[in-house]
Amino acid sequence: MAVLTRALRVAEGELLAYKRSWRGTVISSFVNPIFFLSAMGMGIGSLVDQGDADLGVPYLVFVATGLMAANAMQAGASEGAFPVMAGLKWRKEYHAIITTPVSATEMLVGRSIWGAARLAFILSVFTVIASLLGALELGTALMAIPPAVLTGLAFTLAMTAFTVNTESDMGLTTVFRFVIMPLFLFSGTFFPISNLPQTFQYVAYATPLFHGVELVRKIALPDPGEVVTGIPLWTHALYLVVMAAIAFRIAVKGLDRRLRP
Repeated sequence: MAVLTRALRVAEGELLAYKRSWRGTVISSFVNPIFFLSAMGMGIGSLVDQGDADLGVPYLVFVATGLMAANAMQAGASEGAFPVMAGLKWRKEYHAIITTPVSATEMLVGRSIWGAARLAFILSVFTVIASLLGALELGTALMAIPPAVLTGLAFTLAMTAFTVNTESDMGLTTVFRFVIMPLFLFSGTFFPISNLPQTFQYVAYATPLFHGVELVRKIALPDPGEVVTGIPLWTHALYLVVMAAIAFRIAVKGLDRRLRP
């Protein structure tokens, strides 16, 4: 109980800090996904629906379900990058926290609680707006929020594990440019991975965003048809849980090393 209490205190601290800085995240967290949805779904989507491609669902619906997971990845990775670097290197509040009874594990649990809550809020807003645009059915889309949160949390922990083990913020920029952004292309967010050559389909199976997109799409769409693979739901969930667990362990060790030299 004491461990959870201290973790919740860390989460509370993150919330108080966010209240002072939330305006700076509005564009990346809320506006950009809506622009993507409008441009890719209703703009290009109208051309796709008129063409020969047969997805089984309108392209707007296809993109909206993919963007739920992709938005979670983007927001989750961002949460584990520069805010963590700031706490370790620039503002050094993590050094202050560790002088209290809060351990590195409790600190990371608290940040994970906060990250999950923030992701749930961001994805809820996206879901409501997407349903108003006719891109999603609100009932089933709300059921897809937890797996989307799991996707984002896995990326938060993975990025945290990387951040606590690097000294330069240049590495964070490199990861976003050469890892996070290319994942959009191999995840099935904007087109089925069956359109890729066989070799690249295997690459897609190994990427975490693919599993997040599949998990969200299979739950959010009442009849996903051929736009998803036959991989079982539990496989996607297990992949993300294992990824989060491994990243959590690496991140805790990295925090201990950085904060308790």
